[in-house]
Amino acid sequence: MPYDSSLDQQLFSKSCDTASGKIVVSVYSYKNGPRKLQISREIRDKESAFMFAKLGRLSKEELEGALPLIQEAMAEM
Repeated sequence: MPYDSSLDQQLFSKSCDTASGKIVVSVYSYKNGPRKLQISREIRDKESAFMFAKLGRLSKEELEGALPLIQEAMAEM
C-alpha cells in the first residue's frame, strides 16, 4: 500500500533558526500508529524562501538549538 499523506498526522513541530536556515523538530503519527520523531533542515533559496535540504551532519550551533526541541518533542511521544 503506497504512502498517503492525508493519513500522516503532525502532532508537534518547532524550529530553531541558525545562520544558514533552520532545523525543524516534529513528531508524526501515520494512521494513528506509533509516534515518530522527524528532524529536518530548511535553507533559504535565492528568493529567501525556505526549502527542504538534506539534514546530514549538524554543527554545534544547530545541535544546541535542536536539543531542547528534541526533549520537548519527547514529551509528546
